Amino acid sequence: MAIIYNKLFELLKEKGLTMYSLRKNKVIGTETLEKMRKGIGHIDDRSINRLCEFLDCQPGDIMEYVKDTEG
Repeated sequence: MAIIYNKLFELLKEKGLTMYSLRKNKVIGTETLEKMRKGIGHIDDRSINRLCEFLDCQPGDIMEYVKDTEG
């Protein structure tokens, strides 16, 4: 099982924003953003809260649960 953040990057594109704009506005740090981009590690609630506030969205707009198909 995994949480993926492809929706976040699609939403950024729709809003005309970049990953740099998230860092510049101190919404989220470089390391956390890289974890999200690569789909590794744990992202804390504070980061999700800041993203949702900055982007005016809900958590489901930036992330998605994908069931692990390997068995």
